[in-house]
Amino acid sequence: MNSSIMNNTMAAEEAGMFVVRQTVGSVLCCKCGIPMQPNSANMCVKCLRSEVDITEGLKKHMIIRHCPECDTYLQPPNTWIRAQLESKQLLAFCIKALHLPKTVRMVNAEFVWTEPHSKRIKLRLKIQKEVLAGAVLEQTFDAEFVQQETMCDACTRVQANPDQWVASVQLRQHVPHRRTFFYLEQLILKHDAAVRAIKINQMDQGIDFFFGNRSHGVKFVDFISKVAPVKSRSDKQLVSHDTHTSTYNYKYTFSVEISPICREDLICLPPEVRRNLGNLGPIVICTKVTNSIALLDPLTLRQAYLDADRYWKTSFKSLLTSRQLVEYIVLDVDITGPEVIVGGSKYVLADAQVARLSDFGRNDNIFFVKTHLGHILKPGDQALGYDLYAANSNNFDLDKCKGLVLPEAILIKKSYEEKRQRKRGKPRSWKLKSLNMEVDESRGRYDPDKTSREYEEFLRDLEENPELRFNISLYRNKEYQPSEMASTVDGEDLPSVALDELLADLDISDMERDEDDGMSE
Repeated sequence: MNSSIMNNTMAAEEAGMFVVRQTVGSVLCCKCGIPMQPNSANMCVKCLRSEVDITEGLKKHMIIRHCPECDTYLQPPNTWIRAQLESKQLLAFCIKALHLPKTVRMVNAEFVWTEPHSKRIKLRLKIQKEVLAGAVLEQTFDAEFVQQETMCDACTRVQANPDQWVASVQLRQHVPHRRTFFYLEQLILKHDAAVRAIKINQMDQGIDFFFGNRSHGVKFVDFISKVAPVKSRSDKQLVSHDTHTSTYNYKYTFSVEISPICREDLICLPPEVRRNLGNLGPIVICTKVTNSIALLDPLTLRQAYLDADRYWKTSFKSLLTSRQLVEYIVLDVDITGPEVIVGGSKYVLADAQVARLSDFGRNDNIFFVKTHLGHILKPGDQALGYDLYAANSNNFDLDKCKGLVLPEAILIKKSYEEKRQRKRGKPRSWKLKSLNMEVDESRGRYDPDKTSREYEEFLRDLEENPELRFNISLYRNKEYQPSEMASTVDGEDLPSVALDELLADLDISDMERDEDDGMSE
């Protein structure tokens, strides 16, 4: 403002006009007498603060209700919100609980450190308020919130009767293995998707999740639909009815079916699906499964994605699954194409001579195949693939492809089984966490040996495929000795997990031990 006046004055003087210069005067404070710029109260800031307390009438001590079971806070009248200590959500919750009047403007708010077990939360707030006919005063004050432990309704019901559930999610996949559920389990753990589950049961072809609230079940179904191609339906059953208050209590069941198409499956696409995907295939490989299915033609390196809705409209099954993979030995590899990046993965087309490992010493059958693994295969390597030369498949989609000449074999991935045999029995430098599940053995279909074998195969897939472990949390194995950290056997490199990918598995006992050591020092 003053600069604009000076500029106008100088311009007027240059034009030869007579101008009266304006200066900002000062007055004496009516209480302490120090010079100050005039304001409506004619008092300095220090005297204003001694006369007026703008924090008067504001809440500085409050009690907030906290559920220790699910770590939520009660937002009246009956909403429980989840917030971590010193998080933005907790800061917003505490500020809202103060109910600041509209005449007060908040400038800043921050947490003040308190003892973790004191059940106290302190905030330091800086506010502004207009006082004494237009004078604006700024002041800082502390607000303290005392946590009162009270269980929410859902946790109260669980404590009263652990089997009293309101919503159940039945997750199923009709395949003869559990590879998909091992992967989903790690995604659920990483994102805390089942943190509100009352109970988790491992069933024959899936997992059952039980929740104390319908909204928790709906939220869990939404999470599964974002990480896997699923279709779902819901049903409800009347449990009780109060005729006086017209209150109905239901139990809700969500049936979620996961697509039977899994990674590394060999698929023969139906004609209508081929047309929708730009005449892809018809023989393709499933390379990745998220909420959509990634399909790759191993002979042309063309790729397409099939979302869940389009799959369930014209659902189909795999021609061959990963349980039918056959071991081959690579005799010769001739690169025929450049390196291509498809969907974030590297592929190179090549012509290869392979023979089944089971044929060695029995016959001289050699197969000339085209493969997309030219970048990792070399003569002498072993590979896993599908034996179409001896396969007998009753597939209606394959019968519709008239004039199709099937290759004698389709290689899927490089095999490290021979190298792993020399390193068998040694522990890994990493480990995974698992859900607290109860195994259903009522039907007698649970086979612990089969589950252990499939889990070991899942761990090997994680070691061999960095893209697969991208969304999974791997933890350091404390029992692993540093001297065993080499992943080389007789000069041959084995797929392994880099140490920088591992997380520290921190538990309460370790924290207490570290605190005791610090106090003793």
